[in-house]
Amino acid sequence: MKLTFTILLLFVFQLGFSQHVISGKVTDAKGKAIAGANIFIEGTYDGNSSNEEGNFSFETSAKGQQTLVVSFLTYETLNQVINVEDFKGKTLKLNESVNTLDAVVITAGMMESGDKARVSVLKPLDIVTTAGATGNIVSALLTLPGTQTVGEDGRLFVRGGEADEAQTYVDGLRVAQPYGATANNLPTRGRFSPFLFSGISFSTGGYSAEYGEALSSVLLLNTIEEPDQNRTDISLMTVGLGLSNTQKWDKSSLSVNTSYINLAPYQVALPQAVDWNKPYESLSGETVYRYKFNNGTLKTYLAFDAANFDLNQENINKQEKVRVDMKNNNFYLNSSYKGYFGSNYQLTTGLSYGYSQNKINLDEDRVKNAENAFHLKLKVSKKLSERVQLSAGTDYFITKFDEDFTEYHSATFSSGYDNNIAGAYAESDIFFSKNFALKAGVRASYSDLLEESHVSPRASLAYKFSQNSQFSFAYGDFIQSPKQDYLKYSSQFESEKTSHYILNYQYNKTGRTFRAEAYFKDYRDLVKYDTQVSQFDSQFNNNGKGYAKGLDFFWRDNTSIKNLEYWISYSYIDTERDYKNYPKQVTPSFVADHSLSIVTKYWINDWRSQVGFTHSFNSGRPYNNPNESAFMNGKTKSYNNLSFNWAYLISQQKILYFSVSNILGTDNVFGYDYANNPDASGQFPRQAVKQPADRFFFVGFFWTISDNKKENQLKNL
Repeated sequence: MKLTFTILLLFVFQLGFSQHVISGKVTDAKGKAIAGANIFIEGTYDGNSSNEEGNFSFETSAKGQQTLVVSFLTYETLNQVINVEDFKGKTLKLNESVNTLDAVVITAGMMESGDKARVSVLKPLDIVTTAGATGNIVSALLTLPGTQTVGEDGRLFVRGGEADEAQTYVDGLRVAQPYGATANNLPTRGRFSPFLFSGISFSTGGYSAEYGEALSSVLLLNTIEEPDQNRTDISLMTVGLGLSNTQKWDKSSLSVNTSYINLAPYQVALPQAVDWNKPYESLSGETVYRYKFNNGTLKTYLAFDAANFDLNQENINKQEKVRVDMKNNNFYLNSSYKGYFGSNYQLTTGLSYGYSQNKINLDEDRVKNAENAFHLKLKVSKKLSERVQLSAGTDYFITKFDEDFTEYHSATFSSGYDNNIAGAYAESDIFFSKNFALKAGVRASYSDLLEESHVSPRASLAYKFSQNSQFSFAYGDFIQSPKQDYLKYSSQFESEKTSHYILNYQYNKTGRTFRAEAYFKDYRDLVKYDTQVSQFDSQFNNNGKGYAKGLDFFWRDNTSIKNLEYWISYSYIDTERDYKNYPKQVTPSFVADHSLSIVTKYWINDWRSQVGFTHSFNSGRPYNNPNESAFMNGKTKSYNNLSFNWAYLISQQKILYFSVSNILGTDNVFGYDYANNPDASGQFPRQAVKQPADRFFFVGFFWTISDNKKENQLKNL
């Protein structure tokens, strides 16, 4: 009896702890064996790894339905419900992960700079160490393909679009007044120094549905997420002074940057071709405060700029020079929050406010204007899976502009407008595989001033056909309200419209990048008027149209020659517009058919120096000569500018910096101003629009004081 009970007990024990064999093979989606994959039963220690043929086998005491987990680096983890008793000789296929560093990236129309960029055509250092850029972000961008050098203006012109068609954003919020004060035919500069920015995304078209009110381009500036240490930077320059400081605490940090610019001493030492009564002078400052919560980060950015100058400008229609006395005050506030909530939802929200006031004396006439601009934004994103992410958002733009023009001993004429624009969008990012991705979205907007609404679809595709090469395609419809010069006189407009078609090829390998891009833009409903310039009695309409098509090439290499980094940009554009007061469709005066930039930077270790050269070339630009019967039939001579810079490290944290633009003194002509009336011989006299100086010299001393005693300002020069 005892023997029978013992045998029965052993039989029951064996049944309870009997082992089952799990076996199979792990392959990729194409059937290729994966060696070293980790396979196990969820919630147990039972498992094994696949061998060189992808085969695996192990025993488990688990029974019934269980979850089998298969994981391997660069592949998506597979969780499959199996029946333990009969899982033998099965094939398990893993899909490649779309989050690997070598996964496809949509690059059509987009060039990025920054440590977080998946594919960066420029490093952060490159944006601000380019010879001839003199620390101006926009000037550095003019060495990239798709841009136009408009030397008498200084703003960003992209692929046949005017500067007003390119919008600037800081941390996803619009900057209504991104450029400093200037006068006619004097180039301006961007308001923002590179000191506080960690990355730049420059889109030449086909951009996300997240951004609106831009026909040609968006420039996205991202402030530093978190500084790594306390530091102070001191700048002593031939044109002014600069001081910045960063303080870092456990959960927060504060960065402050101030500068004072005065061209008076420079004008005495090296006179410019500008008849100054009072040379340009400005006081500006920026600050960023950051606070890290448990689930997100709050950033508040403030900037101010107070500038003034007084000069005399020649006018072909007047015997005496016209005196231009300008005072500009600008303030910009940007506060944004980015964090997570709920079941892995990402929230991005913020508010920006820009204020700009100009007081201008034109001889005895007076102009006073002010613009208040708000942007409110809310965006929610959700990663549904490793392959699908959805985002949706809404934003609201408020613009109020007022201007008073007072003629000498005459009445005051007032103009202005209020334009409120509501926008909403939805967009999805879908990775079919790590080699094939789609971004598709739609944006809807409504303008209460124009009393119209629009729906704009946008889509981008990218396909990676080899380890280092891929194609991208982008399409999108884009709209923008007519610019300030028109809206202040009339509200009887429609939005200006364009469609973008972009085909991009990109090759990217460590140290080398090549981009080739073809594009076509179709412009519709452009503003036209019937007077010499837009004015209060102009008759406006939206009957304008145009197109832009072209090819852009970019090559960058920093490995072929030791210590040398260089890039080459070339652009060809064919564009025509019938807009403004043009009698027919022609190439606008700001467009050069061919543009070429060569940028080099070389580190000389024995000299503790970095030297750089930049050469920019543009073919002649069209201009209208009233002495000829054909409209816009003239062509300027080609533009050439060779610039040089030299940064010498006195010590690790002290730099002596020297630069000179247009070192050959090339006499560049940007166009011609013609008289309104012919002279006695029946010819219309003209005067050339030239650069304010043959060369511009800059010398600076830059001293950094930091905790690690290693940081310097080389990346900001």
